[in-house]
Amino acid sequence: MSKGKGRYRHLFGPVPSRRFGLSLGVDLIPLKTCSFNCIFCQLGPTTRLTVDRAEYVPVSEVTAELERWSREGAKCDYVTLSGSGEPTLHSRFGEVLDFARQLRKARTALLTNGTLLGCEEVRKQAVRADVVKVSLSAWDDASLRAVNRPAPGIGWDDLVSGIRSFRRHFSGELWMEVFLVPGVNDDPTGVAKIAAVVDSLEPTKVHLNTAVRPAADRGIGRMSLDAMWDLARLFQSPTEVIGEYTGEEPVGTSATRDRILDMLKRRPCTAEDLARVFGLHPNEVSKHLAKLSWQRKIAATEVGGRKYYRASGHDVNGGSA
Repeated sequence: MSKGKGRYRHLFGPVPSRRFGLSLGVDLIPLKTCSFNCIFCQLGPTTRLTVDRAEYVPVSEVTAELERWSREGAKCDYVTLSGSGEPTLHSRFGEVLDFARQLRKARTALLTNGTLLGCEEVRKQAVRADVVKVSLSAWDDASLRAVNRPAPGIGWDDLVSGIRSFRRHFSGELWMEVFLVPGVNDDPTGVAKIAAVVDSLEPTKVHLNTAVRPAADRGIGRMSLDAMWDLARLFQSPTEVIGEYTGEEPVGTSATRDRILDMLKRRPCTAEDLARVFGLHPNEVSKHLAKLSWQRKIAATEVGGRKYYRASGHDVNGGSA
C-alpha cells in the first residue's frame, strides 16, 4: 500500500525502516510543521515553526484509514506516528496510538523530538506507545541552535527536563537517537556530553544516525560508519550505529523505485515532483531516492535553489552526459 491513487491521505507505507522493520507511517501533521528546523531534515526546511498544538487533521479520518488498511490484511511490524512534522503537535495523537493497537494488536511507535514532553498532557498521551524514540543531538543551548534551530521559547534545560519527566512515567521502550553531522556536533568532547545526558535517561537503546538522504541544508555530510562506531564507545547504554535497511521490502517497492529511475532517465525532477507524479508521501520518495543514491544510480544537482535528481550519466537538461 502507498498513498498513491488517492487511497490514503494520512497513511504511508509500509516502508522499510532502518529501525522498525516494515513500518506503517501515520502522518498527523501538515508538511514541515514542526518545533524544530533541523539542518539534517530529509524533508527540507521547516515552513511552519511552532509549538502550538491543534487537531491538525481529523482523528476520525485517520482512524477510518487505519481500519480500512487493517481490513486489507497488509503486513507491518510497527504502526509509527512520524511523517511530515512533529507528531506531538497534534492534540489527540494518543487516541490514534490507542486505536492502532486495538485494531491490529500491532506494536506502536512514536517518533518525537521531545520538545513538548514538558507538557503533562503530551506525556499522558505519549506513554500509550510501545516504543518512543526521542532525538537528542545537542548538549547545550548553542549546539541546540546550531543543529536543531528550535522554535522561540525552546531551550536546552527545558528540553532535557521534559524528557526526564517523561522517562519517569514511561514503562515502555525508550529509544534515544543522536544524529551526527560532520563538523557540527561530531567532536568527541561534545558527543561525550550528549552521552552523559542520554545515559542518565536509562534508555532501552541508543541509535547513532547520520545523513543518508538529502538534508535541509546544503553541504550536510555523512559520517563514516567507522567514525560513528568510535563515538559509540562514549555511551554506556546499549548503542547501535544505524545502517541501511536490508530486510524484506513490501511488494511493489522495487517496481516503484524502478519507475522513479525510469523517469529520472528521461528528465530531472525534484523530490516534490516525484511525490506528485507517483502519488507518494514525501517520506516514501525520500527513501527511494536514498536507495537509488546508495546504489549510485542517481545524482543530485542544485539549480536555482532547488535540488534536482537525475539518473547517473544524464545531465540536468535530461540528455546523456
